[in-house]
Amino acid sequence: MNIKEVCDVTTVHEEIVERVQQALPDMGAAVRIFKALADETRLKIAFSLTLEEEMCVCDVAAVIGSSVATASHHLRYLREHALAKSKKKGKMVYYSLADDHIHQLVKVAHEHTIEGVEHGNG
Repeated sequence: MNIKEVCDVTTVHEEIVERVQQALPDMGAAVRIFKALADETRLKIAFSLTLEEEMCVCDVAAVIGSSVATASHHLRYLREHALAKSKKKGKMVYYSLADDHIHQLVKVAHEHTIEGVEHGNG
């Protein structure tokens, strides 16, 4: 079944539009989250942090195949955008995802891509 992607007629359902417009929150913060994760390297780092609760900068660099400086730059970016947090243990700095919301967001995005591939949509 092939459904056209546009309506055959233009009809605006005023009640629906008004209800949605009133309920629509400011999306600026969400846009910043998705923008930060739109970089493939940062998304790989975030996904890595769903697999391991915390990782040191050197381990992250090894996982993404980069220098420690590059990994540190990406981790700092994630931290500055409230997607990751860091803590120092002796001479080591460990990073983890900021909270469970970010963890779930990254996991669900990955699951969605797998399901899309399985259904021929990827």
